[in-house]
Amino acid sequence: NPYILATLLFGLGLGTTITFASSHWLLAWMGLEINTLAIIPLMAQHHHPRAVEATTKYFLTQATAAAMLLFASTTNAWLTGQWDVQQMSHPFPLTLITLALALKIGLAPMHTWLPEVLQGLDLTTGLVLSTWQKLAPFALLLQIQNVNPTILVTLGLASTLVGGWGGLNQTQLRKVLAYSSIAHLGWMILILQYSPSLTLLALLTYFVMTFSTFLVFKLNKSTSINALAISWTKAPILTSLTPLVLLSLGGLPPLTGFMPKWLILQELAKQDLAPLATLAALSALLSLYFYLRISYAMTLTMSPNNLTGVTPWRFSSPQLTLPLAIATTATISLL
Repeated sequence: NPYILATLLFGLGLGTTITFASSHWLLAWMGLEINTLAIIPLMAQHHHPRAVEATTKYFLTQATAAAMLLFASTTNAWLTGQWDVQQMSHPFPLTLITLALALKIGLAPMHTWLPEVLQGLDLTTGLVLSTWQKLAPFALLLQIQNVNPTILVTLGLASTLVGGWGGLNQTQLRKVLAYSSIAHLGWMILILQYSPSLTLLALLTYFVMTFSTFLVFKLNKSTSINALAISWTKAPILTSLTPLVLLSLGGLPPLTGFMPKWLILQELAKQDLAPLATLAALSALLSLYFYLRISYAMTLTMSPNNLTGVTPWRFSSPQLTLPLAIATTATISLL
């Protein structure tokens, strides 16, 4: 029903906007809660047992995170007597809130729900979950000052490593994208303390790259690496573009995904954190391996294959092609 869909999408936007605009912890919490409640019907809309399972898992983790956030902010008000987001001073609620927000966006070691949930959704809702749902918690993470840097660095490094290791033995594209999301978020959290603008840049480029990847998979109707092998017959042009999009997501120069990583490594080196930068760069190699594997699956089965059937050269869904064209161009040519 279009009216219900419009209401839910409006709720999705409203929740994020409320969190953006709030300087009071209760309002921020309310925004996150509206956000969660709005996406749950969208996730369960297909009434497939797998979708319902994913929705339940998502609901439980988000409710836990929201409860932690509420508990931490009331504790903060109890200890320091104020509710302002930007003036957190006591270390206990600060740490608790950081961990709650990390659970909300799926940072390691609180990441295990993300691949499971993403695998149960269709690609459109998965795209919303991977991009839009990260905005509100990130706004709060950017606003809270004087967090213990050790916590953020530990979370960030753990996420880049887990995002690399976890994606290695996956055959399902949505799980691969979930682990890629964990790894990218790790990079953003690493630099959060030292250069918030770089975090925002990394978030923006991650959104563009993820958008184009999800759209490509949606047009190919492919959800596993095997399905990509026959995507040549469905959309030849797309199949030649996809490896580039994937390698950009992995962060190879001269593609867009290389830029944030390069700048983050540079900033970490400026902060005298060369060992940390080295570890982060090495963990990016892990992610690169599974992007390369998907690229191989696509390129090795390209033109000289003898699949039967007429090649549908034109795209089936015209409303997707313009956003796809814009997103892939932005993903491939370093912005």
